[in-house]
Amino acid sequence: MQFFRARSCVVVFLLAIALSVAGFAAQSTHPDEPAQKPATRPTIVFMTDFGTANDAVAICKAVMIGIAPDARIMDITHQVTPYQIGEASRLLQGVTPYYPAGTVFVIVVDPGVGTSRKAVIVKTKKGQYFVVPDNGLMTPIVDADGFAGAHEISNPAWMIGDKISSTFHGRDIFSPAAAHLAMGEDWTQAGPAVDELVRLNPPTATLDAKGISGAVIGLDDPFGSLISNISGDDFKKLGYALNEKVTVKIDNKPYTMPYVKTFMGVPVGQPLLYIDSRDRVGFAVNQRDFSKVYKITPPVAVFVPAKPK
Repeated sequence: MQFFRARSCVVVFLLAIALSVAGFAAQSTHPDEPAQKPATRPTIVFMTDFGTANDAVAICKAVMIGIAPDARIMDITHQVTPYQIGEASRLLQGVTPYYPAGTVFVIVVDPGVGTSRKAVIVKTKKGQYFVVPDNGLMTPIVDADGFAGAHEISNPAWMIGDKISSTFHGRDIFSPAAAHLAMGEDWTQAGPAVDELVRLNPPTATLDAKGISGAVIGLDDPFGSLISNISGDDFKKLGYALNEKVTVKIDNKPYTMPYVKTFMGVPVGQPLLYIDSRDRVGFAVNQRDFSKVYKITPPVAVFVPAKPK
């Protein structure tokens, strides 16, 4: 009996040694070599004004997957109002903070397709990459995250081939370039450096003793709430407390509504002023479409007066 116990102990001891050796072999062979992290799938974030009533989005995705089959493609939207660079810029600015360094964004809102405008790859100091037409849509992103460089996409190896359409650069230039980036290729090989990008000059709200003059810059679709360029911080300087009524001028017409925290702060069908999730003043109608109820189409001027003393 003691013989069998001793033999069992030897077997357990040898098994433990074998497992330890296997674990050591799986580790780095050099003490200074960092352990390798598990590989992650590259992410491409895609936005266009193509809509979904045609095959353009599907074709672009097919081009991306054909080059980078492991890429994960995320959609922002393909319902940007056609040709509206400022709207695309605003939507992009809202999304980028939630993606990590290394993310590849490909944005095709390109009314100048086929002209002398450049197709570029832009890198921010946050480490994100943007494959875009150089038409100003990168302005708020670069202002917020810093400009680390840009390269024009002129290398045919980064395009779909020799036959480049004059009207579908989304397929022929932007999609393949994004896929090459997702594959980890050297972005500086796409083409020559671009030192300066085209900038947008969107209207900004101004604050004085009388109030804030700004603009309605978009709609929160599909709900039809109005989005303004007035920041929540500036609005709070006007002195209003929650649930107090504010008379604002939108497109030079007066509208009186309470300043509330949520849509349900007013009865169904009633208007309200609120601070939206991106810290901007918005105007909504509880469970209705403000833009349709009051027949307002952006862009229009808006004025919010200081609270009367």
